Amino acid sequence: MEVKEAPTEALIGGAWRRLERRFPVVSPATGERVAEVADCGEEEAREALEEAVLAFPAWSRATAYERAQVLRRWYERILEHKEPLARLMALEMGKPLKEGRAEVAYAAGFVEWYAEEAKRVYGETVPSQFPHKRILVRYEPVGPVYGITPWNFPAAMVTRKVAPALAAGCTFVLKPAEESPLTALYLAKLFLEAGGPPGVFQVLPTSRPAEVSRPFLEDERVRKLTFTGSTEVGVRLYEEAAKTLKRVSLELGGGAPVLVFADADLERAVEETLRAKFRNAGESCVAANRIFVQAEVAEAFAEAYARRVQALKVGDPLSEETDIGPLVNEAALRKVRTHVEDALAKGARLVAGGEAKGLFFAPTVLLDVRPESLLFREETFGPVAPLTVFREEEEAVRWANGFPVGLAAYVFTRDLSRAFRVAEALEYGIVGVNDGVPSTPQAPFGGVKRSGLGREGGKWGLLEYLEVKYVSLGL
Repeated sequence: MEVKEAPTEALIGGAWRRLERRFPVVSPATGERVAEVADCGEEEAREALEEAVLAFPAWSRATAYERAQVLRRWYERILEHKEPLARLMALEMGKPLKEGRAEVAYAAGFVEWYAEEAKRVYGETVPSQFPHKRILVRYEPVGPVYGITPWNFPAAMVTRKVAPALAAGCTFVLKPAEESPLTALYLAKLFLEAGGPPGVFQVLPTSRPAEVSRPFLEDERVRKLTFTGSTEVGVRLYEEAAKTLKRVSLELGGGAPVLVFADADLERAVEETLRAKFRNAGESCVAANRIFVQAEVAEAFAEAYARRVQALKVGDPLSEETDIGPLVNEAALRKVRTHVEDALAKGARLVAGGEAKGLFFAPTVLLDVRPESLLFREETFGPVAPLTVFREEEEAVRWANGFPVGLAAYVFTRDLSRAFRVAEALEYGIVGVNDGVPSTPQAPFGGVKRSGLGREGGKWGLLEYLEVKYVSLGL
């Protein structure tokens, strides 16, 4: 199952660096080796760091229009290569082809948005109380950036970080996830083809993330860290970055609640919750993790939801018919199994699914999941939908807010007053009201509490890579 679409070497400076050390990329669908990829270490990390520092002055001084042109060409190249990128994701991490194509379009959207936004980094003038002074405010790139991306959205998580950094005038070194380096390397290849200068965007695949990350965390010339992944790893990176006072963006754990009220459009609530839960087999930080349904419609919702879930096709991610691909690895499968077994032992009812074959886990619906269940308290990151019945609005909001994370939440209601009231009461960075997929390039993406720091997307994502400089001018 060897692939020929993507480079398998590290990109350092503007050159592909072949290394004797390699690590395998394995298909979760078949268990077969997809490719052998360069396994970077501390030496390659230090080389890439120096290249990023060296490239920063010229790239930061390039005009916004020059940077925008490179990003625009990169955007066009990504769309032209939608099929090979979607195929790479299917092979290396099991995303179904039709979802892969949608992710490529989403990933390209960030590059397009920031190609345009690069030209809109406006300065400001502020009135002075002294007639002989002028107060000027300008925005400047923060400096070289080190980024770490996850395996579950191997294209979109790259462009969501890299595009605003490059638009701002920063250089960027990326460490992609060990499970899905091929997509990142292919995106870097397209960046070079779009005229991206050497050293501006580099990619270091590795099976030794701590070793590769260390030089970037320790070096004061690297002024920004951006990471998407688990809360536990994010906290450790935050601690290390604090030693050199780097700017930090962290997109961490989810565990999103869904609140379905009795006055909701039930058909719409079923369809949107289906998308919120089972997109990418539930392996998403914003995936619906706890579904609270008001008692009056609980049985009707569960029945309609189970019917739709049972119609989802599980299988080969390279098939056009597949809706649900494999889980990424054995650890993910064990966690899903443990959560389901625990919920059943504590009184939940199995409505649909529950079976596993290899790394494929059938989309599953459980009713009457109790608050003490692991499914209720932890992020499952798999295709399991736990339903819990509530009676009053205050109870549902209290349950939803009773967790240390706060990335995304979903509300389904036709009552406009309730929509505003509940959306404002929920302690989450993103709230989808009658919308199961609110993510879009022009809007802010990020959470509160233990779900992280900062925002990605829109003008907010660009500000994460800019420093504010105040100039007081005496006449």
